Amino acid sequence: MIVTLARRFRAAMRGEPVDRLPMVEWAPYWDQTLQRWYTEGLPEGMPRYEVQGHVGLDPVYNLRTMPLGPDSPRPPKHGAGIMRDPAEYDELRGCLYPDNRERIDALAEHLRAHDRESFILWMVVDGFFWYPRRLFGIQDHFYAFFDHADLMHRMNADLAEHSIGLLRRVGEIAAPDFVTFAEDMSYNHGPMLSEALFDEFLAPYYRQVVPVIEEIGSVAICDSDGDVTEMVPWLERVGVRGVLPLERQAGVDGMTIRRAHPELIMIGHYDKMVMNRGEDAIRAEFERLLPLMRSGRFIPSVDHQTPPGVSFQQYKVFLRLFEEYAELGAQ
Repeated sequence: MIVTLARRFRAAMRGEPVDRLPMVEWAPYWDQTLQRWYTEGLPEGMPRYEVQGHVGLDPVYNLRTMPLGPDSPRPPKHGAGIMRDPAEYDELRGCLYPDNRERIDALAEHLRAHDRESFILWMVVDGFFWYPRRLFGIQDHFYAFFDHADLMHRMNADLAEHSIGLLRRVGEIAAPDFVTFAEDMSYNHGPMLSEALFDEFLAPYYRQVVPVIEEIGSVAICDSDGDVTEMVPWLERVGVRGVLPLERQAGVDGMTIRRAHPELIMIGHYDKMVMNRGEDAIRAEFERLLPLMRSGRFIPSVDHQTPPGVSFQQYKVFLRLFEEYAELGAQ
């Protein structure tokens, strides 16, 4: 039977029997949530990824690699870009694709202090929808598929090369339990781009990077908010093995996805909007997810981040029931 956290997590992703399902909050926590909890009993100033272990969740180490260097300009406001055309990309190029040495060294230090099997290692790379949007800004990014097609390919080719290098360096230290592509390319009515655009501008670069993720002993998962249902077959064609966080408020139905994609890994799908509605509502949401838990290759988790409307006491109720259903879901 599985006895270590990391082995349990990997076995659950493969759909193998486990003693209990992993208990993770894959993206903890809103800053506002922590600020509230510091006044309600959480030790003041405790960093978000330490909170998981403190409250009894399985600890997760997040290695978030970045293609933007420390000297890269920052957008003036949310949704704005930092470049508009090929000439400006050339000017930016010297600030992009850093070696991420400090982040990788921090992982190595963590591994010297902690047994590898005592925590879940999650690595993040930018995805091929997310990254051009960061540089162009939200609106100009959509135009760029048509106005700057060659540049879009060049940017994603550069990103793929950068990500492959980082993955191989991390793989020399430890194999991540999973690697997510940060994408956010869906909203509550489905994908924000067509299948044809995905196939032309994103798929070639997924097909370069995903095999390297598998080569280092990890699993590729797409991180996209919104309703990913329509997009799942696109991702499977390029080798992506799973999706998260399966936002309930966007209308996602995990069992519908499971019936169509029996081997898909899914993480999340616990409706965060019920967490402040009392124990009965919290339990009812776990009951909704129980068949999906028992279907295999599903790891329940808050379907984004616990919002600040949830008190620390309410979160403790959620955790108590989470522990109960983590065992029930493994039966």
